[in-house]
Amino acid sequence: MPKHLLIASMVAYSGKSATILGLAKLLRDRHFNVGYGKPLGTFQPNADTEDTEADVWFVQHTLNLPTVRPTLLTLTPETIEARLTGRDQTDYRQALTAYQNDNSEDVVLLEGPATLAEGRLFDLGLGEMAQVLDAPILLVVRYDSPLVVESILLAKSELGDRLLGVIINDIPDAEREPLKAICDYLEAQQVPVFGLLPRSQLLRSVSVRELVRQLGAEVLCRPDRLDLLVEELTIGAMNVSAALKYFRKGNNMAVITGGDRTDIQWAALETSTHCLILTGHLPPSPAILARAEELEIPILSVDLDTLTAVEIVDRAFGQVRLHEVAKVKFIEQLMQEHVDGDRLLRSLKLPERLAL
Repeated sequence: MPKHLLIASMVAYSGKSATILGLAKLLRDRHFNVGYGKPLGTFQPNADTEDTEADVWFVQHTLNLPTVRPTLLTLTPETIEARLTGRDQTDYRQALTAYQNDNSEDVVLLEGPATLAEGRLFDLGLGEMAQVLDAPILLVVRYDSPLVVESILLAKSELGDRLLGVIINDIPDAEREPLKAICDYLEAQQVPVFGLLPRSQLLRSVSVRELVRQLGAEVLCRPDRLDLLVEELTIGAMNVSAALKYFRKGNNMAVITGGDRTDIQWAALETSTHCLILTGHLPPSPAILARAEELEIPILSVDLDTLTAVEIVDRAFGQVRLHEVAKVKFIEQLMQEHVDGDRLLRSLKLPERLAL
């Protein structure tokens, strides 16, 4: 019977998918056969993946897996209502036991719920999954302040010995030293800390393609460059002299400005800009379009005011998904450098016959 490992979080967008891809590389480097599944889905419409959840599709194709464990349920308003009204009487715990019938892998990495509460309505909460599959839980925690330790202790009190340990993610450079005391404290509370992953602008970046989707934007030029990654957002609402000084401090920016601000558009194109977003649905001048074509910088036009466009882009940065090859390679490198893979594998108590 394969060993199941649940990778979960306490807050959505904490880095579960990234951790799974990094762990898969770690396991494969040690000659383990790896499987994957996501029992509880949170559907994200994506034209490229038809009705397959985007994250599941991406992990499956990145790991080149012919099949994955099936998603038993996707959380939508319709499925929640069916459960609440009694129309859905499915025993999802029983359905989950079918995961144990496939012996083709040594280790199956399962993407767990985004929070400790998610899925409980359907008996597919994190603790229930762990119990049915006799699976340990690796918690991926996004760092926000030293008080993150309180959330981890709450998870420990709820999950008990099922909690294998934690990986703390998205740590600013300035917080690396204070984290030593946090790690020492957690270890004393029998919560192993397997890794401390530094904050990365690359992993927090958003593709221009994703911005087009979320903004409902019209692509005015360079549709072939929508895979460019945007690391930060800048608003061009000042005079051109101030804008130039501001833009020169940025890196791989998306610049939002009015369609009538030709001066700001010129300044943005001559600095580290990966995407120019023009609000008000006003077309740029032919000269701006020609220069953007030459520099291979996409220009997007949106029928939105600047404030609304900024809110949408900000939200996109807060809901970053790991759907770019460059990010996958980088997370594999981060995991190798900052996660104690040998200790993690020892904690999993894999069969001796599989050890190197």
